[in-house]
Formats: sequence, structure tokens, C-alpha cells
Amino acid sequence: MTRLEHRVHELTVGQLAERSGVAVSALHFYESKGLISSRRTPGNQRRFTRDTLRRVSFIRVAQRVGIPLSEIREALATLPEERTPTVEDWARLSEMWRGELDARIRQLERLRDDLTDCIGCGCLSISRCTLANPGDLLGDEGPGPRRLLVRKGTGNAPPSRREGARARRGGDAPSRCRDDGPAADGGDPCAPGGNRSHER
Repeated sequence: MTRLEHRVHELTVGQLAERSGVAVSALHFYESKGLISSRRTPGNQRRFTRDTLRRVSFIRVAQRVGIPLSEIREALATLPEERTPTVEDWARLSEMWRGELDARIRQLERLRDDLTDCIGCGCLSISRCTLANPGDLLGDEGPGPRRLLVRKGTGNAPPSRREGARARRGGDAPSRCRDDGPAADGGDPCAPGGNRSHER
């Protein structure tokens, strides 16, 4: 790995690819989608400002947690173009995404903790399905694993295994994730980000 000297303020596409760990072809794709930008030298070669490394890292991590490029582009558009973004600029972007990221974290926790339980997908292949989803009643609420989904924008979710057990012992009946109508984008309101197709 080539260490970049502090005095280097602009990077070639090869340097950016090597230091970021992202293929040159992917960097060209990011640029074509407006996620990063470069200037051209008199010889028509790309030159990227050094802070592009942070933008590419942000894109890469956001993609790994399932955030579509369209949302990543919208978030990056809030950063200043005429100067290197400051800590305050990145803090504003982080705060804007806090709710979305918290919902995704809860979704991942449910996937980790409840996958051995009935997830309300309609398979009825696990013994617990008989109690949690008799006759696939959850299918009336909509498609997908109803007990695993998190309501878009709220982080609300169907009861976990522990919550369900507490309800069966006589506690308060937990509320399930129900459709209150289509999401604004036409996707599933119980999904973390709706049924959006991810750009690749």
C-alpha cells in the first residue's frame, strides 16, 4: 500500500483506487453518478482532491449496510463543493441519517436474534410457527417476514421472541407490524427503507 505524503493535495485515479481499496472502474462509476468529482488536466487526466478519499470511504461503508446509491448521493450533495468538508459538515450529514441507521441496526439485531424463531414468512417449517403464525395468518398483513420487518421511519417491529413469550404468559399483547397504507415511495412501510431497488 502506498502511503500518501501530507503534501499531496490531488490524487490520480490510480492513487485514489489504491489508497481507498476501490477499483478504478468503481470510481469511474461513482463519478458518473455524481457521487464524486474530479478536474481534468491539460492532458485530460483525472485529478481528485484528497478529501475524495473520505467521500469514497463513506460511499463504501454505506453500501455495505444496504443504503442505495440514490440516498448516498443525496447525502453527499449536502456537503460543500467549493471547499473541503469540515467536522461540522460531516456531523450534519451524520445527524440527518441517524434515524435511518438506527432502524437498520434494529433490523440487523432482529435478524441475529430471531432467525431461529418464527419470522412470519409463511414457511411454517419451524415448530414455533404453529403458535406464532397459525395457518399463516400473518400473510394477511402483507408479503415478507412479517415478524422480522421494521416499520419504515419508526423503527417499530413485531414482537421479538422474548416479547412474544412475555405476552403468552399474560403480559401486554405486543403489537405487530401492520400496513397502514402504502409508503410514500410505493414500497413496503414495514421495510427499513421500503422496497427500493438498490443501484449497483
